[in-house]
Amino acid sequence: MTTDLPTTEDEWRIRLTPAEFRVLREAGTEAPWTGEYVDTKTEGVYDCRACGAQLYPSDTKFDSHCGWPSFDDAIPGAVKEIEDRTHGMVRVEIRCARCDSHLGHVFRGEGFTAKNTRHCVNSLSIRLDPAV
Repeated sequence: MTTDLPTTEDEWRIRLTPAEFRVLREAGTEAPWTGEYVDTKTEGVYDCRACGAQLYPSDTKFDSHCGWPSFDDAIPGAVKEIEDRTHGMVRVEIRCARCDSHLGHVFRGEGFTAKNTRHCVNSLSIRLDPAV
């Protein structure tokens, strides 16, 4: 995990690619079905692409057929939830608890899993650390 975090958005711009910056720091969204982890089944842990904090164990990933990687739970304390009223909707944004980078949104009550929760995450927000 990266120990020194940028303190300004200009420092984040240096650390991240333009696409990563748009998603992670400007709360953008990658196009559906384009992310590298949509169909990944590899075991491991998904880390925050910005700071390296562990976010999601691979055993919480499931196929929601929504076009983005979906998880039914995060590592306790790894993400924070923020009300998002953009785009004429009321949603719950999820961000990395360590570096405050945008990950995606969480939806509840859809019935996809026993936990009844879907963390809809941009592939550009995460990086898989495969199990050895």
